[in-house]
Amino acid sequence: MEKAITRNCCNNQLWLVILVSFVFCFVLFCFDYSALNGTQERVAILVSNYENSISTHKSKSLQVPENLNETSITPLKTDYVKDSCLGRYIYIHHLPSRFNEELLENCESITRGTEHNMCPYLVNYALGHDVENSQGILLNKSWYSTNQFLLEVIFHYRIKKYNCLTNDSSLASAIYVPFYAGLDVSRYLWGVKTSVRDQSASDLVKWLVEKPEWKKMLGRDHFLVAGRIAWDFRRKTNNESDWGSKLRFLPESNNMSMLAIESSSWNNDYAIPYPTCFHPSKDSEVFQWQDRMRRQKRPYLFSFAGAPRPDLQESVRGKIIEECLASKNLCKLLECDYGVNGAINCDNPVNVMRLFQNSVYCLQPRGDSYTRRSIFDSILAGCIPVFFHPGTAYAQYKWHLPKNYSKYSVYIPVRDVKDWKAGINETLLGIPQDRVLALREEVIKLIPRIIYADPRSKMETSEDAFDLAVKGILERIERVRGKIREGKDPSIGFAEGDDSKYTFSGYVGET
Repeated sequence: MEKAITRNCCNNQLWLVILVSFVFCFVLFCFDYSALNGTQERVAILVSNYENSISTHKSKSLQVPENLNETSITPLKTDYVKDSCLGRYIYIHHLPSRFNEELLENCESITRGTEHNMCPYLVNYALGHDVENSQGILLNKSWYSTNQFLLEVIFHYRIKKYNCLTNDSSLASAIYVPFYAGLDVSRYLWGVKTSVRDQSASDLVKWLVEKPEWKKMLGRDHFLVAGRIAWDFRRKTNNESDWGSKLRFLPESNNMSMLAIESSSWNNDYAIPYPTCFHPSKDSEVFQWQDRMRRQKRPYLFSFAGAPRPDLQESVRGKIIEECLASKNLCKLLECDYGVNGAINCDNPVNVMRLFQNSVYCLQPRGDSYTRRSIFDSILAGCIPVFFHPGTAYAQYKWHLPKNYSKYSVYIPVRDVKDWKAGINETLLGIPQDRVLALREEVIKLIPRIIYADPRSKMETSEDAFDLAVKGILERIERVRGKIREGKDPSIGFAEGDDSKYTFSGYVGET
């Protein structure tokens, strides 16, 4: 009997030794050795937070309610084994309503200091009113009088239907900040003190840095969308005469990425297409439109929709208009001077699309800034864009347009209006017909990539501008995570300036 007792005691002691050894090894394995290095500690914590969240939480995909700031979110059943959303989850910050929803409720004040009223454009999920198509210029009922500055609202409605949303921010690959920066600053652009222009931006970053989501990567997984050009948020001084707000120069905002209709020269600003007036609800509408543009007869060699810019000394618009008028039947001009008839002419999508559908080439000089919505209107019409400056498209829409710009456009470099030697007629007439056909086909193929589908539906097979923007920002943030995992400083190169993107170096005119 004593032998049996002794044997049991030995067995218990053996198991105790094994258990203690296992616990000791586990502690050694889990010990954060990077804490011995002050520089590496922060990086290791970021990596640990991200990887632990993936391994210890179940995935959730969500239905987001129509109310922009409603916080109740209902989880849907998902297949936890085959998670197609892994690496694509997005968490939406639920901001105080004054940063978005209240701006829409007080839409009369959005464009204070101008004659424009934004309220009519906010109907139909910010797509605007249906466009009357009595002349048969447009193919179906997916056309709206969309305002070019409402991208941030359209994007917000679209992302609410994104199929990889999560209410568990620890799973998120990206954090979306639904601040309507463009609508906010547009209230104060004319004759308002800089302190007033900057108030919302300052309040926003103060709100963000207090959230646990911010601490995970110090905001480098955060992004926002602006319906104005990025330059409107990069005021360098506090001089009252300077334009815009300083949102993007706030230290906290500098850690975020911004998607805007035009990027700046800083690496944390990305350009995505202006919203056009075509918002299809299904793939077939896109395919039908593309087929129609392939069959479209184009009696004009080139066209221009716009107005001169006499106040901009380097603008080539005046020269373009002169050449168009001198070309007579080869060129068609649609004047958009916003006088008595100008606004009527160019604010009506039917007039613009009629012009571009009937043209082989559409001239796209710089607008008030480097870019203009007309770029995407011309692509939508199957009209080959002609650019005069690399900052108009080539340095901008890198997620949406081909890197090889000669595949879809013609480039006539003009450094200064004083050196104007364009000869548009001769240049365009000299392009071989086989290349014209190839250019047009490439332009028509781009149509799904530059439009925003109706937020009330989703295209099944085509990726639109929203899909490509989300893919682009997820890849951007994943590259930052890669640096962190490698022990590198994620701030290096994240928000640096690169003025060379707007120079003519690296771009060779091709005819």
